Amino acid sequence: MTNPFDLSGHVSVVTGGNSGIGLAMADALAAAGAAVCIWGTNGERNDAAAQRLARHGGQVLALRCDVGDEDQVDEAMARTTAEFGRLDSCFANAGIGGAATRFTETELSEFRRVTRVNLDGAFLTLRAAARRLLAQGEGGSLVGTSSLAAQQGQPRGQAYAASKAALISMIKSIAVELGRHGIRANAVLPGWVSTPLADPLLNSEAFERKVLPRVPAGRWGAPSDFGALAVYLASPASAFHTADAITVDGGYVSF
Repeated sequence: MTNPFDLSGHVSVVTGGNSGIGLAMADALAAAGAAVCIWGTNGERNDAAAQRLARHGGQVLALRCDVGDEDQVDEAMARTTAEFGRLDSCFANAGIGGAATRFTETELSEFRRVTRVNLDGAFLTLRAAARRLLAQGEGGSLVGTSSLAAQQGQPRGQAYAASKAALISMIKSIAVELGRHGIRANAVLPGWVSTPLADPLLNSEAFERKVLPRVPAGRWGAPSDFGALAVYLASPASAFHTADAITVDGGYVSF
């Protein structure tokens, strides 16, 4: 019986793949046999991530790309497919946090700084990937990293919450439109996960005392908690799974 989680011959793009959840996803995909292209804006982190993935023995490429820039996204996708010859899955994971200002004191420029990456960047990335998948005519998988903030709201984080909520709606719309082409699209909603973006908050004694008891799993999430899910969503095992918002939060929203 063929192993549905064997990604040999599979090509994945992971934006924001040089740290945190994105790196864990990219690492798991590479371990499953996929050729992986990481897009990130930090060259040093890109190189370090590429070295880590290369240990699995497959093809790895790391490209500097600002996902909020249309030309850079299109160029990165062209370089990726030129290097690997095809595309099978794309994880729009790149994201940034806000300045944590009071809502009434948040400048429009700050709101747009966040949505430019988290929403515009996901749109540009997924659009470029969808164009490639349609041209190939063999289906594929599109995934966007959202957040529980999309459902619960985030004080002093309206731009972040809005961008992540909009991403879910965009993913569902993509899934409905492109399903007839064999292209599936899903969103992943992480809970409280220890990443470079979240650690300053999670490491606060007051925050830990208040929030951690509400996590039934009894711990913060780890980026590695998302590796197997990435492999599943990229693999044929998820062929009938689309238009979903998959929560991975240790039970937080249920308690």
